[in-house]
Amino acid sequence: MEKVALLECAVYEVDQIEKTLREGFELLGGDSFLRRLIPAGSSVLLKPNLLSVVEKGSTVITHFAVFEAVVRILGEYSGNISFGDSPGQEDTRVAAEKSGLMEVAKRYGVQFCDFNEAVHCKLESPLMYKYWNIARGPYEADVVITLPKLKTHAMMYYTGAVKNQFGCIPGSQKAQWHTKLPDSASFAKMLLDLNSVVKTNFAILDGIIAMEGNGPRNGTPKQMNTIIMGESLTAVDSTAVRLIGYKDVLAVPVLKAAQAANWGTVLPEEIEVLGRSIEEMKCRDFKLSRNAKVINFLTPGLTSLVSTMTAPDPVLVEEKCIGCRKCQEACPEKARVISFIRHNGKVIPKWNYSNCIRCFCCQELCPKGAIITRDKALSRLLGLN
Repeated sequence: MEKVALLECAVYEVDQIEKTLREGFELLGGDSFLRRLIPAGSSVLLKPNLLSVVEKGSTVITHFAVFEAVVRILGEYSGNISFGDSPGQEDTRVAAEKSGLMEVAKRYGVQFCDFNEAVHCKLESPLMYKYWNIARGPYEADVVITLPKLKTHAMMYYTGAVKNQFGCIPGSQKAQWHTKLPDSASFAKMLLDLNSVVKTNFAILDGIIAMEGNGPRNGTPKQMNTIIMGESLTAVDSTAVRLIGYKDVLAVPVLKAAQAANWGTVLPEEIEVLGRSIEEMKCRDFKLSRNAKVINFLTPGLTSLVSTMTAPDPVLVEEKCIGCRKCQEACPEKARVISFIRHNGKVIPKWNYSNCIRCFCCQELCPKGAIITRDKALSRLLGLN
């Protein structure tokens, strides 16, 4: 039985978050648990979510107060703590400074780790890929602790403990993975392999204020008062998706892939939730990005085909568009999918949906929230939304 700590914390106040996290560690085994997690002399890398350069305290990224509370506790077990990430299009250092994480790091002697330098490595017994280019920092750290935000995600439905490590792939190389793996099922398997390469050891999920709707960048803040902690990334994510309204955790691609591959603990009956209960912490009106049901047809090929045919489309909210062209810059397929036309006196993007791979990088990285997702008629007909 895998254990996760489900905790209640309503404010981004460092002392209160630290108190809550210490309660969580006590539930998981206290000092002896932490000494096992972080053996003496270990280097520890913290992997926050720094999706983009946004204002301090933004729901898009890991909150600086959560980061500080984690650093305070882990500083009692390691004198060698670093942190880093690799946003898809923007400079990590600028993102870290803008977010407030860099200021915290400097006060506590935490080193900034640039994820631009990659190492080539090999994964034995992969689900999909044996050879990888991974940021040197997380690959060489003794202990990797991921600090994700609880958010919706247009392609993967939800982003949390497993998905957060996609930032361990240096910058522009992320686009290559989207081109190579345009469907959510294959992308999910890749994420599991990635976490095996990085050897992510522990997750602390920031859901004090989560993001619903048009996530992972342009959704709506949602007060959830939640922190979830655990060694099993899939158990943490399974607990989180139940809180936001997924009755069947296997509806979420990464959890479905993990269960099929016996990669981590996924099913609720195999997870012991310590602290608060799912029922008392569940959000009854959380707006999901994709409220899909599990699709299972006679053959994997047919299942994949129907999944592709029912995937939503990225669409433009024209009045919000500023014509910055970041959608095309973010698109792995570039002009093959997104071109620009003049309409109502301004230049706006237009999608060639026959070439679109539905990775939703355009939607994810639009700075103005001008791109949303729209369900297809077939999806509505099949009751998959």
